[in-house]
Amino acid sequence: MKKAVVAGAGGFIGHHLARYLKTKGYWVRGVDIKEPEFEKTSCDEFLLFDLRYWENCLQVTKEVDEVYQLAADMGGIGYISGNHAEIAKNNILINTHMLEASYKNGVKRYFYSSSACIYPAYRQQSADVLPLKEEDAIPAEPEEGYGWEKLFTEKLCQYYQEEKRVETRVARFHNVYGPLGTYEGGREKAPAAICRKVALAQENSEIEVWGDGKQTRSFLYIDDCVEGIYLITQSNYDKPLNLGSEELVTIDQLVEMVAKVAGKTVRIKHDLSKPQGVRGRNSDNSKLYQIIGWKPKYTLMEGLQRTYPWIATRLSQRT
Repeated sequence: MKKAVVAGAGGFIGHHLARYLKTKGYWVRGVDIKEPEFEKTSCDEFLLFDLRYWENCLQVTKEVDEVYQLAADMGGIGYISGNHAEIAKNNILINTHMLEASYKNGVKRYFYSSSACIYPAYRQQSADVLPLKEEDAIPAEPEEGYGWEKLFTEKLCQYYQEEKRVETRVARFHNVYGPLGTYEGGREKAPAAICRKVALAQENSEIEVWGDGKQTRSFLYIDDCVEGIYLITQSNYDKPLNLGSEELVTIDQLVEMVAKVAGKTVRIKHDLSKPQGVRGRNSDNSKLYQIIGWKPKYTLMEGLQRTYPWIATRLSQRT
């Protein structure tokens, strides 16, 4: 039986990943500063530890074969655009300590969750954006704070791999969404925020959308994400890979899709004073398919049909 650590197992993706690894026959140790918010963990062992501290990282990475490093200070565009120093500081501490502790403890395989935020702003200035290829990351101009610390840690993983300290694998996540993810409080991503707004809206009422609604994104359903993480980790490819969907939509189109799932008519009020991130972003998955033969199983509409009811039900239980 393989043993794995999922760092960040109290969060959205980490919680789903721990459950997925259990279906693969793993013994799983979950670690986070909080337990999962919406359902009990499936981990064999769950430790409440702050991974910014070296001693904690050294303890949690003992006697395991694989480490899945998803622990991070992160959130939606509002949060990551307003907390550069805190995010960069916290995540650099977590990532450097977890990687070195994994090396010291003889971990065989180390997965790092990077982000599409590492891609240069100059390649994302048009809503009709060209899908981003892995090699587009350099010359660098990532998002401030969150993007820079992600790119730095990608390089750190590269150095540990090259110097044969630990086998590292890196995936660049592109907007992951689904049930059991946070949907309010400022750290939620766009699909969850829009699902919440539509669920709370009266028929034919207004909902607020940040920006002009023409900015574009692709969104990856959580079940596809955790399968991709596992396949990348088990592969022989040691350079960063995109992990996303290639289905590009505007934010206004995303609202229309959520409203269709909800069976509601809503009107959009755009708030141009709020942060909206890059103008366009999409994933080029050609290298991922070439390396591991993986494609997303779920369309955006199929994913929203699973995500919206979960959020709407939780909101309705309050009343």
